[in-house]
Amino acid sequence: MVKKPTNKVYVIGVGMSKFIKPRGQVDYPEFGLEAAIKALNDAKLSYDQIEFAACGFCYGDSTSGQRVLYQLGMTQIPVINVNNNCSTGSTALLQARNAVASGMVDCAMALGFERMQRGSLKSNWSDRTPPMDHVHNLMNEQIQYKGNAPRAPQIFGNAGVEYMRRYGATEDHLAKIAEKNHRHSSKNPYSQFRDIYTLDQIKQSPTIYGPLTKLQCCPTSDGAGCSIVASEEFVLKHGLLDQAVEICAQVMATDSPKMLSTDPIEWCGADMTRRAANTAYEQAGITSNDVQVVELHDCFSANELVTYDALGLTPKGQAHKLIDTGDNTYGGKYVINPSGGLISKGHPLGATGLAQCTELTWQLRRWAGDRQVDNVKYALQHNVGLGGAVVVTIYKKATNNFTQPHVGYNPAVEARSINKQDFANAAAKKANQAEYLQVEAKL
Repeated sequence: MVKKPTNKVYVIGVGMSKFIKPRGQVDYPEFGLEAAIKALNDAKLSYDQIEFAACGFCYGDSTSGQRVLYQLGMTQIPVINVNNNCSTGSTALLQARNAVASGMVDCAMALGFERMQRGSLKSNWSDRTPPMDHVHNLMNEQIQYKGNAPRAPQIFGNAGVEYMRRYGATEDHLAKIAEKNHRHSSKNPYSQFRDIYTLDQIKQSPTIYGPLTKLQCCPTSDGAGCSIVASEEFVLKHGLLDQAVEICAQVMATDSPKMLSTDPIEWCGADMTRRAANTAYEQAGITSNDVQVVELHDCFSANELVTYDALGLTPKGQAHKLIDTGDNTYGGKYVINPSGGLISKGHPLGATGLAQCTELTWQLRRWAGDRQVDNVKYALQHNVGLGGAVVVTIYKKATNNFTQPHVGYNPAVEARSINKQDFANAAAKKANQAEYLQVEAKL
């Protein structure tokens, strides 16, 4: 049993870059710096007030996190580099939160960034055993591997096919999920794609695998996200309580033996999501019925469908009914992926979990403008990686007082670039940092 920490932890600053196509136009140090500066400015802090940092990325050499953060100062704090497949960003947030919850530090940073390769995800190591070899073998035995399709859409696509066979969902339900997320992303200035598509356009886009068409699959992306967390004592000392968002519960789980079964729904980590969600609800003292807004891991429309069940948003086997009643979008019971989700916002692996945290923080602060969800009290986050790990997080506003953005604009509705003043406000203030910062920071 995962115990709930006795020390409260709050998100006090968030920031992210735009998510863009992976074309090598911007390198990871620039992405990471932008997100970190925005989060520091949001928290009204400088980098030398950060006591611990966890940096998440999947595409890059070891200690890339240090390369990003040294631009803000070489303050000799612990920096941990995290790689946990698609759940990397939330894993970094978990590490930062645990550092504060344990009492080890009072203020920590979680930073995630990615400069990805073009095209579908693939292994970079052909000379050793892949972490998902057991699932690949099972899939080949049960369904037969389709060599012309990437493996990730096959795993998630087969889960969708099984859900349809077992419970009566249809291909239209999968397409409606994608239509919703593209529509939501049209109001998100950070999204990689902001076009709205009709249901027919979703269904008629090129087939990737099984029922999944191109517009039902997340793209590869470049970008970064950052969250700063702090103890209650730190929050009160710095007068940040009214903008703070409490992490009521945060649980990581890994696969159960069900992943080794012949059930395609379990190949994509459904059981670890169930465990993490149930434990998180228990820790927070709520049920799924208390949640108003959800950011979940819709790498493919099929995964959003099966995750409705796994998160307990619907009774088992009734995920498609949530779609039929409109209870997954504005005006319904939940608003799921108001950011546009991975399908349309984009999916830079290391940044995704922190972008989800950023969106939910803005929602709880009531900063989200045209995509604001009404009467948000609890926000739910789900970030999963095959292989596998999942992090489920529940947030609520620390107080019923609401602040306005203080950086000269509302970052929830306007994706501005950073400038020299932003950098000056965020960089370490110690005199011995000045020379390095002048040389390395490129704004």
